[in-house]
Amino acid sequence: MKPKERYIARLDEVTITREVDSAVIRYKEAGILTTHLKIGPEIAGMSDEAILELFNDTLRAQAKLAAEYKHVAVEVPLGSPQIKHFARGEQWCPRAGCCGCLVEDDENGQLVVGIDDQELSLQEFGRMLDDLRGVGHCGIEFVPDDQLHRRPALEVREPDPENESAEG
Repeated sequence: MKPKERYIARLDEVTITREVDSAVIRYKEAGILTTHLKIGPEIAGMSDEAILELFNDTLRAQAKLAAEYKHVAVEVPLGSPQIKHFARGEQWCPRAGCCGCLVEDDENGQLVVGIDDQELSLQEFGRMLDDLRGVGHCGIEFVPDDQLHRRPALEVREPDPENESAEG
C-alpha cells in the first residue's frame, strides 16, 4: 500500500527527535513515512519549531517543483528497438516511456508478449514490469495487430454491453 503524503504540519501533529546532525520527524497520523532531515551541526542550537519550519519549507519547495514539472513520455522512433536485454540479470527493460507490444501465442500455444522481434513469456514480461513498480500507467490501448505503430483515436464513453470484451 502506498504511504500517505507528507504535508505541511503543525508542531502538535509531529514528534521531532534528534540523531547527531539530523532531525527525525514522525507524523502522529498513521501511514505517513518518517523523515530523517539532515541539517548539520547547527541542529544543536535549533528549536523544534525551527526544525519543523525547515522541514515545511522543504515540502513547499518540493510542491513548487512538482507544480512546474511537465512529464513527457518518450517513444522511440519506428524501427528503433523498444526494449534492451541485460544479460547479467537475464532481464529485458524498456528503453523509453512507451512500448508497443502484441499479445499472441507461441508455437506451444502459450501466451507471449511480442515486442520488437522478441517473444517474452508472461514471466519475462512481468519481470520487466517489476522494475517499474511505483510508475503509473496512463492506460493500455488495445489496437489491431497491424496498427501497433499508430496511436488510436480515443473516445471516452461506456463500452457497448454486448460487445464489451471485444471493444478496441
